[in-house]
Amino acid sequence: MVVVTACGGDGSEEARGPSVVGTTSGSDPSGVPDLGAGEDVAGGIEVPWGLAFLPDGTGLVAERNSGVVLRVSPGKASERVYEVPGVVAQGEGGLLGLAVSPRYEEDRFVYAYFTGAEDNRIVRFRTDGPPEVIFAGIAKAGNHNGGRIAFGPDGMLYAGTGDAGRSDRSQDPASPNGKILRLTPEGRPAPDNPTPDSPVYSLGHRNVQGLAWDTKGRLYAAEFGQNRFDEINRIEPGHNYGWPTVEGTGDTDRGRYTNPLLTWTTREASPSGIAITADTLYTAALRGECLWATPLHDGTLGTPQPRLRDRGRLRTVEVAPDGALWVTTSNTDGRGDPHPGDDRILRFPAH
Repeated sequence: MVVVTACGGDGSEEARGPSVVGTTSGSDPSGVPDLGAGEDVAGGIEVPWGLAFLPDGTGLVAERNSGVVLRVSPGKASERVYEVPGVVAQGEGGLLGLAVSPRYEEDRFVYAYFTGAEDNRIVRFRTDGPPEVIFAGIAKAGNHNGGRIAFGPDGMLYAGTGDAGRSDRSQDPASPNGKILRLTPEGRPAPDNPTPDSPVYSLGHRNVQGLAWDTKGRLYAAEFGQNRFDEINRIEPGHNYGWPTVEGTGDTDRGRYTNPLLTWTTREASPSGIAITADTLYTAALRGECLWATPLHDGTLGTPQPRLRDRGRLRTVEVAPDGALWVTTSNTDGRGDPHPGDDRILRFPAH
């Protein structure tokens, strides 16, 4: 084992070499990603899902079906660094989101959200030891498992969950399903959550797939719709986003529900991961098979523009420490048409 040191509806082992080996273009952390200058960081990855970065810019990638975590870096062969035990990959379940501790250089923790035999759960681990379960009991199903996790600017761990096929869970404040959860790094409810001693930060979600913050610390989330509309929501603590009563924009029931900032038809999107950089919100689209680039100004969204139309299904997008935009394809997940060398990790330098 190597020790780490450094667009419908739901669209839903060993070391592998990268598709391109060589010198990587430099990036400016404050620059705009050049979507015309993409390069392959790695290829031949089986259903990549979660993507997170170590402080040195190395990427960690989760393979949904195998439970393997790969270390990937431009110009180097992919390395298998960990296999999360107990992963049960069925339907849309498996090893899903990854997050790196904001104190990684001190505590060496990597976090993972995965589907197990009985539930979806969150663990943390060091790559030379067993995982520690920090949150369990998120109902699982063949679909609507959520799975995205990320540390916010407040140092808390956020997790997007799905309704696991039962929409009533989304409105049940006692259920962790159909929610965005906000946890301490140890997995306890964050102390200033809307409801004391509850992990629930927001509710009324169908299947949250992406989480990202703007420069002022505002949280945005991508959500799969059912048959009509996919959503980008601006997440406010304690707000109810309406599922299953409302899909897309609709009646707020005198302010009880919060409408999304942006919707697409389900054929256009199936939005999964999102990332924000250079005043733009980027959305990886599965059924829509593109990267939506949407201007973001002071908490409001402009008109989305489709980019990267030639890569097939896109699952995850993240901003690396150097400002480059990394994107994962998802053509080997059983719903796509794999291209030679799929699935891939793509890098777009910022200038």
